[in-house]
Amino acid sequence: MENQNVKRFCQSCGMPLQNEADYGTEAGGARSEEYCTYCYQNGGFTADCTMDEMIDFCIRFEQQQNPGLDAEDARRAMRAWYPTLKRWKQTQG
Repeated sequence: MENQNVKRFCQSCGMPLQNEADYGTEAGGARSEEYCTYCYQNGGFTADCTMDEMIDFCIRFEQQQNPGLDAEDARRAMRAWYPTLKRWKQTQG
């Protein structure tokens, strides 16, 4: 039985998966349990990018969620966290 208190995050961009609409879809239309709707639709990634390109794209969202966060501090934190996400583990190791 899954613990409902465990936070789920997109395994590509790190976005919290909190609502049904946040989840991407598999090829058959089923909900993806690992990726958000912005990163993953119809069984594939919506953008062909590197981890660093994803980080550069996501910095503004991180700053919106954390007002006052310096862009370089956000980048450092994401560079430490993203390699632990499923999408980037596969390409980094």
